[in-house]
Amino acid sequence: MYPSRFDDTGRTRATSDRLEVRRLTRANRLWGSNGVTFGPDGRLYVAQFLAGQISAVDPASGDVEVVVPLDGPVEAPDDLAFGADGSMYIADLTPGRVWRRGSEGEYTLVSDQVSVPNGITCVGDRLFVNEMKMNGRLMELFPDGGDPAVLTDGLALGNAMQLGPDGCLYYPQMMRDQVWRIPPDGGVPELVAEEVDDPVAVRFDRGGVLVVLSRGRAGLVTRIDLDTGARSVVATGVVGLDNAAFDHENRMFVSSFASGGIAEVHTDGRTRVVVPQGFDGPFGITVDLGGTVYAADHFRLASPDATGPDGQEPGVVTHELIYAVHNVTADDGLLHLTSQLGDVRTHDPVNRTTRVRATGLDQPTGIAVAPDGALVVAETGAGRILRIDDTDTLSVLAEGLDHPLDVAFDGQGRCYVSDDRRGAVLRLEDGEAVAVAEGLGEPQGLAVRGDELFTVEVAHRRLRAISLATGGSRIDAEDLAVGLPPGITRTEPEPIPGVPGRPRQFAGLAVAPDGDLLVSANGEGSVLRLAPRCRATSVGA
Repeated sequence: MYPSRFDDTGRTRATSDRLEVRRLTRANRLWGSNGVTFGPDGRLYVAQFLAGQISAVDPASGDVEVVVPLDGPVEAPDDLAFGADGSMYIADLTPGRVWRRGSEGEYTLVSDQVSVPNGITCVGDRLFVNEMKMNGRLMELFPDGGDPAVLTDGLALGNAMQLGPDGCLYYPQMMRDQVWRIPPDGGVPELVAEEVDDPVAVRFDRGGVLVVLSRGRAGLVTRIDLDTGARSVVATGVVGLDNAAFDHENRMFVSSFASGGIAEVHTDGRTRVVVPQGFDGPFGITVDLGGTVYAADHFRLASPDATGPDGQEPGVVTHELIYAVHNVTADDGLLHLTSQLGDVRTHDPVNRTTRVRATGLDQPTGIAVAPDGALVVAETGAGRILRIDDTDTLSVLAEGLDHPLDVAFDGQGRCYVSDDRRGAVLRLEDGEAVAVAEGLGEPQGLAVRGDELFTVEVAHRRLRAISLATGGSRIDAEDLAVGLPPGITRTEPEPIPGVPGRPRQFAGLAVAPDGDLLVSANGEGSVLRLAPRCRATSVGA
C-alpha cells in the first residue's frame, strides 16, 4: 500500500465495473521535497512547497508523518529550521510570511515583511532568512517582535544557508553561481566561491567541509575545503536537488524539488533511497505512437519508469527539467507543451531542442493538434481557444468562454472544449461553442476514442464517457484520486512575477495506441491506466 497526501491509509482505489484500473507509478509520499533539517526527535523534517505541508521522515524506515497539514495557516513552505527551544521556523514562500510553530503545534506569525522568503536558519536563539528574488535581502528576524534587520541586499536569488565553522552565515546566489558569507551581526559580504554550478543550497558537514548542492539534472554535489579551496564534485543522479541535512553520524540526506523523495548520498555519489521519488502532479498527459507516456509535471517532463522493481509499482523517469510545464501532447515524434509562464513550445525529445511557438498568453492549458497540423490551445485565463499555425501565427477560433481547460478533436476534425466553471463540454461550430454535455462536475481532461468522448469530472472524482452520436453518457470509473484531498479547499496566493508559484490543478486524460485510457491522478501523484475488462458497449441514447 502506498499512502499519499490524498489518502494517508493507502487503501483508497479507483473503482469501475467496466474497466480494469492499475497504477503505472506508485502514489507519491512526499509531494516534492524542499527544505530539510533534523528535528529534536531525530527525524528529518521536510518542507513541501507544492503540497503546502511539512512531513517528518524516519531516516531508517522511511516512514512519513504529516506534522504541518496542508489545510493550516502555512500555504507554501519552502524551508524550515529549528530554534534552540525546539520551535520550528517556516519560510512560507509565495505568501511572503515566516511562521513559528511551537512545541504544542500552535502557530505564530513572525513576519510578513519578507518578500519570497526561502533560505532560513537559526543561530542559537537568533533567526535569519533570505529572499529568493533578484536584489533579494538577507535579514535577521525577531520572533518576539520588532522590524527585520537587513544584513545585506543585492542577492541574485538566495536560498538554503547555514552558519559556518568560522561563525559567518554562508549563502548561495543562484543566478550568479556563487557562494558568499557575512557575519551574523552584519558587515561586508565576502565572496567565498564562484563558478559553482547552479547552487541551490549551502551546507556544512560535521567536519566543517562546505557542501554545495546544484539543482540541475545531474544532481551535482560540490565539496569545498575552506582552508585550501580544494574542490571535489560528484554526480548523484538525483534530479533537481534542493536541500540537504547531516545526521550525528555525518550521513547526508538530500531532497528534490523536481521529484520529491529523500535519499542518503555517500561521498562518492552513491545513493540510498529513503523515500521514493514520484510525480509532483502529474498534470497534462500524453502517449506517443511507441507507447511512451509523457507527463507535464510542473518542474519537468517525466514518464513512468517502465523498468521498475519486480513486484513493485515503478517510479518516475525525468526527461527534461522544464519549469512550469502544465500540459503536453505528442505528435509525430514531437511534444507540444503549454506552460504556466504563458508559453507554448514544441520540444524534440530526441535532439533535446525546443522551439517557442507563442508567448505572453493568459494561462494556456489544453493543447491538441488539429487535422491540418496546427496547434489548438485553450487560453484559460482569457476564455479563448487559439490556433497556432506552422509559421507561429496566432488566430482566435472562439472567445467569450468562461474557463476553457482542455481541447480534443474527433475523427471528423471537430474540436471539443472542457469548461470546468460552466460544468460543460462544448463543441466549436463556426466560432461558436455549442454544449455537448452540461451539468458536469468541473470537467477537466478530455480525450476522444472512436465515437466516444471522455472527460475527468474532478468535483465528483469520476470518468464520464459521452456518445458523440447520441449525446448519452455513462460513468466509467469513480473514486479517482484527482484534485485536492477530500474536504480540503485552498485559495492560492496571487502569482508573483518571476517567482515560482504552485501549479494550477489539472487532471489530464489521454488515449494510448491500444485504446486504453490514461489519467493523471494528480491528487496522489500517479498515472492510472484504464483498460476494458471486456468489449465495451456503446453509451445509451
